[in-house]
Amino acid sequence: MLVLPFARVPVARALRRALPMAATLLLAACAVGPDFRTPAPPAVDRYTPRPVATTAATPRLAGGAAQRFETGADIPGDWWTLFHSAPLNALIAQALAHNHDLKAAQAALRVAHENRLAQRGAFLPSVSASFSASHQRQSTLLAPVPNYPVVPSEFQYNLYTPQLSISYTPDVFGGARRASESLQAQEQAARFQMIATWNTLASNVAVAAIQLAALQAQVEATRQSVDVGTKMLEILRYQYAKGYASRVDLAAQEAQLAQTRAALPPLQKQLAQQRDQLAVLTGRFPSQAQEPRFTLASLHLPEELPLSLPSALVEQRPDIRQAQANLHAASAAVGVATAARLPSLTLSADTGSTALEFSKLFTGGTGFWDVAAGITAPIFEGGSLRHQQRAAKAAYDEASEQYRGTVLVAFQNVADTLAALEQDAKALQAAAAAEQAAKLTLDLTRRQLEDGYAGRLQWLTAEQAWQQARIALVQAQANRYADTAALYQALGGGWWHHNDLAKP
Repeated sequence: MLVLPFARVPVARALRRALPMAATLLLAACAVGPDFRTPAPPAVDRYTPRPVATTAATPRLAGGAAQRFETGADIPGDWWTLFHSAPLNALIAQALAHNHDLKAAQAALRVAHENRLAQRGAFLPSVSASFSASHQRQSTLLAPVPNYPVVPSEFQYNLYTPQLSISYTPDVFGGARRASESLQAQEQAARFQMIATWNTLASNVAVAAIQLAALQAQVEATRQSVDVGTKMLEILRYQYAKGYASRVDLAAQEAQLAQTRAALPPLQKQLAQQRDQLAVLTGRFPSQAQEPRFTLASLHLPEELPLSLPSALVEQRPDIRQAQANLHAASAAVGVATAARLPSLTLSADTGSTALEFSKLFTGGTGFWDVAAGITAPIFEGGSLRHQQRAAKAAYDEASEQYRGTVLVAFQNVADTLAALEQDAKALQAAAAAEQAAKLTLDLTRRQLEDGYAGRLQWLTAEQAWQQARIALVQAQANRYADTAALYQALGGGWWHHNDLAKP
């Protein structure tokens, strides 16, 4: 290090000369490394190969309304309220207030924020104060004793030294600025990670509630189907005993009943797991969760669905914004690694007082000061700085590819959801038609039974077929509700309407 002392100059005057010179160097300096530029939005005008149309309608059925896509429409901030379910609104509010993953993401954002603020100190002088007190014994054969009125044979004395030190490293090549830029980008990445957690949490609660309602209906229909199958088996056993039914018919019914009973435990397991998931999402233990009761009939299917422009999706999706912030941080890190290979300038000043007696501190003749400037340049580091710079550039390339991949996946999510909504509507139509046909068959068989033209076994067979059609219909309804919630999540979730999320 080359040190240039400013001799015989008062410290205040030296600092007045040195600091303006350092400020001039700082203002005139440029920040090394690439300047980050926000990636341009994808050059596509739609999500699917062909424009989306209004979905098919199934009138007079819960979840059977036609859904229309409004291109360019905004996403509501509380989109789940469009389902018009007070229990669902309460569950999501509880989850947003108590979910631990969301709280952890919020804490991570505070960590990144404080780290960014801590970096501000690199742009300001560092000031420290010290005080030392020592008792020393010195040989007069090697050095003279201090000028102090003591007995000549005594070479012990006290030394008191209070000192104020100031140091400042001008950011000549912008390394500190790039480090601050990187930390600011990391804070943005943590912020959008928190928003993504918020968005995913709201969607997961909505979908879990919808699946819970569907599973409750499926369990109920399966139980009724088991009851019907049991009655059918009793009739066939009686007929077999009387010689009116064959052993083949009896065995077939036993197999059918066993299959129906086998379907019930998996549904009950899924129902219990769904309840547990809702409890955890809302910040509760499964044993502490209340018993939420939802029905698909109590949910309203949103009929007007917003469809953001592809150019707007990159601004709305929190995962894309997080990937963009990571790319920005990697770009700034290249500048930090580049600046580390360049010389650095350090300005320092010390002032204080030294006395042999504490009472004589700061009296005439005890003061001292020094002002210095030093330049440090790396000459040989074994190639570490060069490879660190190359690693930073490779990390930027990695973040760039990850950003592009995130954009592609986001567009895939929207396209998949749009295709799912279209097919969900058709599947609901088919399931509704099958359920109506099964119900008509059941009603006609009941009339024939009452008029004596059909047997009880025929009526129970028709009822069992209707219960199976009900299960398929419930699944089709749940898929449509769940994919509608998935569309809101895929489009960004409307987080920009919440002030606590929108403000950096």
